[in-house]
Amino acid sequence: MADMHGGFSASVNAMYDQAVALMDLSPGLAQKIRVCNATYTVRFGVRLRGAIHTFTGYRSVHSEHMEPVKGGIRYSLAVHQDEVEALAALMTYKCALVETPFGGSKGGLCIDPREWEPHELEQITRRFAYELIKRDMINPAQNVPAPDMGTGEREMAWISDQYQRMNTTDINGRACVTGKPPHAGGIAGRVEATGRGVQYALQEFFRHPDDIAKAGLSGTLDGKRVVVQGLGNVGWHAAQFLSTEDGCKIIAVIERDGAVQSDDGLDVEALRAHIQSTGGVKDFPGATYEADGSKLLEAECDILIPAALEGTIHEGNAARVQAPLIIEAANGPVTAEANAILLEKGTVIIPDLYANAGGVTVSYFEWVKNLSHIRFGRMQRRAEEARHHVLVNELERLSKNRDVAWTLSDDFKKNYLRGAGELELVRSGLDDTMRGAYQSMREVWHDRDDVHDLRTAGFIVAISRIAATYQAKGL
Repeated sequence: MADMHGGFSASVNAMYDQAVALMDLSPGLAQKIRVCNATYTVRFGVRLRGAIHTFTGYRSVHSEHMEPVKGGIRYSLAVHQDEVEALAALMTYKCALVETPFGGSKGGLCIDPREWEPHELEQITRRFAYELIKRDMINPAQNVPAPDMGTGEREMAWISDQYQRMNTTDINGRACVTGKPPHAGGIAGRVEATGRGVQYALQEFFRHPDDIAKAGLSGTLDGKRVVVQGLGNVGWHAAQFLSTEDGCKIIAVIERDGAVQSDDGLDVEALRAHIQSTGGVKDFPGATYEADGSKLLEAECDILIPAALEGTIHEGNAARVQAPLIIEAANGPVTAEANAILLEKGTVIIPDLYANAGGVTVSYFEWVKNLSHIRFGRMQRRAEEARHHVLVNELERLSKNRDVAWTLSDDFKKNYLRGAGELELVRSGLDDTMRGAYQSMREVWHDRDDVHDLRTAGFIVAISRIAATYQAKGL
């Protein structure tokens, strides 16, 4: 990784400063929005395997211009304070850009989850949660975590249960964390939300011929050759949806142990199964293996999707990256230096603060569902269906009274008559959010001569909204 400690937050701050330089903000307000408000470091011991093991965790709050603050908790040995603070800052800008009413936060535990048995991980997670909950750093009204790298539904269920054990009379206790399993207060469509958001972001990009031309591409998503780095939750879902629903060809996948490529396109589902059973991409049938996976970041393709760690496209390799369009499914995969090199080359980058905001958007829906104590669609679904039936019955009645009778196709009837359930409503809300956020960025990108890229445009939109919130508070 090109950027180590100090590098990632410096990168985020450099991109922030670039946007602020083009805005009319007072220096004091610009500084207030930029700095991280607080970082809490916790070191706790857990007795495991006959000995006490000490773990270090962080919860960083970047901005409380809106509360609660929102952001994932990651489990990784690479977790350190600088990374958590930079990710918290990105969360602030991300929430503002997609208009979810949260400030930005992030958490991390310095641990390799693969080294521990599930029951041991539960003990560690509950103890970490306990340390944060007793300081109100997990609370439905103040700080609401979510899954991130190395965590998932299971960990969120443990955290939610730990909060409810400690706050037995909080009726909104389940809203203390999002990304929970469906039976523990989760929402349909949350697991794949970030990958689905990446798909919706690309679909929206390809609705604008001017933008497609800026990337030197043409046509639609159908047939586009895609390279994906990282087949975790986000990369896997994005690759799966793009290949099965939009006709993209996934020509290479880069993972921890190297990369596999095939010009005919890889079967993403089979590859995912292969990784789960063997631990890597090596020996995947029908594909060429490359031990130095990072080489394929430089492969010739139409779209590059970095969905792994931050800083994977850096000063050292940016000049050789051939993809005309990069969509940042991960947080901070392109460093500030690499960003400048790529823009100089004319590469179009769909930035992380927009591209991977699907997760926080659906987390917002889950939080609202928990606070309202009712699933989406429960009240209106059948009423919608009944109203549609009235129309279909009337059309069919009219057709019988004509000389030439016509009928409605079964497919039309089936699709039209089905009322929207929770999953359809979540997807609809996510699609609408991704479209709206892209259009607000695009407007700045196209209307201002001094804004040359979507990232700067995204930062300008986000910072303007945060500034407006602070000004309304009287700051």
